[in-house]
Amino acid sequence: MTNETAAPRNAGTETAGRAADVLLLFAGGPQHLGAGAISRELGISEAVVHGILQSLASRELLETAPGTAGYRLGPAALALGVSALRGFNVRNVAAPVLRRLRDETGETTALSGLVGDERVYLDQFESPHEVRMTVEVGRRLPLHAGSPGRVILAFLPRERREAVLARPLAALTGRTVTDAAALRAQLAKTAAEGVAVSLGERQPDAGSVAAPLFGPDGEVHGSVSVCGPRHRFTSEAVERYRTLVRDAADEIGLNWTRPA
Repeated sequence: MTNETAAPRNAGTETAGRAADVLLLFAGGPQHLGAGAISRELGISEAVVHGILQSLASRELLETAPGTAGYRLGPAALALGVSALRGFNVRNVAAPVLRRLRDETGETTALSGLVGDERVYLDQFESPHEVRMTVEVGRRLPLHAGSPGRVILAFLPRERREAVLARPLAALTGRTVTDAAALRAQLAKTAAEGVAVSLGERQPDAGSVAAPLFGPDGEVHGSVSVCGPRHRFTSEAVERYRTLVRDAADEIGLNWTRPA
């Protein structure tokens, strides 16, 4: 009896392990993968991979990637990522720093997290000004437009960054950079300076300055930003905010591993 019940249990464990391995390939590598590439990477047959992909897609953990023969992370996987990020103590660690940054700048401050090949706002502290910018917590946004996303993109591993740049880049405003070559140059400058500045890239009348947020593993996991009406983001204000957001992101990153 023991042998009869052990086989199905072991088979189920193996299937679950393979499905987890497939998902982890998307988390740590290219954002679009086909059955052939997954089969070669994991050393399992394409028939088995197809079955896993279909099962994961039926639960919206994966979805077909438009314009390719492959798959990408689906909305259910992104939702899990958001939940995981919210569970990190980073939000509790970041709260007093974001509040102080809001008081120092007089503008709205925000924490963004990397989820798949997009970002989401995890928290914000609103400006006291009557005319101010606010962000939508939990909303999925592209990485190429706006300083909070662009500074994350600049510090991603090259393979992941190039996967984002290989896709069509939507023009959210007339100032959004959509040419991959031009964006690479902009990202190189962002990486060298350790901060990104946006004036009307994602929203026409918005300005923002952002710095990357690195996790305990040394990888970029999000960003810290200051945002407000574009007319208040003068050259003098932007220069001041550069230092403030870098210092805030560094402080949050250093304290991330401590219990909240």
